[in-house]
Amino acid sequence: MDKYEIVKRIENFAPLELAENWDCSGWLVETKNIDIQKVLLALTVTEDVLRQAKSQNCDMIISHHPLFFVPCYYKDIDIYCAHTNMDRTKGGTTDKLISALGLTKTKNIGDFTRLVSFDEPVAIKNFIDILKTVSPKLRYVNNSGVNEVKNIAFCAGSGSEFIREAYENGADAFVTGDLKFHTALDSPVVIFDIGHFESEIMILDVFRNLLPPDIKIINAVENSPFIQC
Repeated sequence: MDKYEIVKRIENFAPLELAENWDCSGWLVETKNIDIQKVLLALTVTEDVLRQAKSQNCDMIISHHPLFFVPCYYKDIDIYCAHTNMDRTKGGTTDKLISALGLTKTKNIGDFTRLVSFDEPVAIKNFIDILKTVSPKLRYVNNSGVNEVKNIAFCAGSGSEFIREAYENGADAFVTGDLKFHTALDSPVVIFDIGHFESEIMILDVFRNLLPPDIKIINAVENSPFIQC
């Protein structure tokens, strides 16, 4: 299939106009090859992911995370990414996380954050069990010592900058990844850090569903770089 038709499907779902100005969404490597038979999907393009693509004779890599610098030896295979545009679009990264948890989004907060509201407060220990279905070894912060949560904001990936915004919009908890010490120390809400990788890896399913059935699709073998002790 024509690679530009493949990209058109992605951009119809997550228009590049939604991407942040600093982002590198779009073509990272654009070769002279047009016909695509096999695609490798990856959260992040690394040397190992590149080797996987080449060893399995893939014509193209589609990733969520961009490369801000592309080494010369990456430039013999087409590489395309949809990053913050995929984060912001309806049905994108955070919406997919919420869906994977069996929850329903009820409200958008700003551009990247979603709010899920339960009919009745949920015990923190029970909500942790829900989160463990995608992140078995999550960590959390509970500065106020509350036992229940009801209005939970979500931002897949690294969303700590949106904690205050979520709080001001009625959230009593926040689910994200990449939580830093001082952010945790100062948080007015319960924060669940489920990990950057764990919160976003299911976006590959969204990419898969956007691609035509005649394309052979392979998911890269990827893991979080963090090792749990």
